[in-house]
Amino acid sequence: MRTLNIGVCVIAALLLCGCNPLMTASMTNLKASVSGPDELEVTAAEVAQVEFPQLRLTTSSGSGVMAMVRERGDLQFWVASGKQVLLLRDGLAVRTIGLGFDGDLDGTRLAATSPFKQGLHTLPDGYTSQRWIDLYQGSEVGVTLNSRFSRKSMETLEILNKEYAVLRVDEQIDAPAIGLRATNHYWVDPVDGFIVQSEQQLTSRLRVKIVQLTPERRFAR
Repeated sequence: MRTLNIGVCVIAALLLCGCNPLMTASMTNLKASVSGPDELEVTAAEVAQVEFPQLRLTTSSGSGVMAMVRERGDLQFWVASGKQVLLLRDGLAVRTIGLGFDGDLDGTRLAATSPFKQGLHTLPDGYTSQRWIDLYQGSEVGVTLNSRFSRKSMETLEILNKEYAVLRVDEQIDAPAIGLRATNHYWVDPVDGFIVQSEQQLTSRLRVKIVQLTPERRFAR
């Protein structure tokens, strides 16, 4: 899980530095102190200035915008202008670089029947699964993470002045080897399972909120 080549992402991050004030802000905000600024406010006009799909990522350290610069199969590479990197697979964060104040998520291995591949909107209430994570801090490798999913109600999200009707799915996660227990939240398109927004606990100290700012672009690719 430590062999992913991110060189292309670093190059892309450098190119993004000059895109517009929105991308420049992501470098500053994501490097903020632990207390962190408020969630970065963006507008539809600002997002439209960047040719790449974008998301807003918020951690305890700050908030910023990341752009998707590469896809390799179902793996997406998202970068900020400050060279922070987020890898998503079917909406699940599977690796981070430069985001964890106390250590990043170094990698994730999913089961062959990954619930994220199936689509969270198709899961029955109480569905259980496992995945395995690697951590930079402590060089922990192959930590088993157990999960149980719960279907919640339909909700309405407003993103850049547009409303989206989504199904909320909660995931209770438990990794006894590192003492990690938390609840993740996913807001998914009830038709195709696309994760429009999520709150994910990636390590004991790193929790992220991910909001897709350009969800419509998935239909254009």
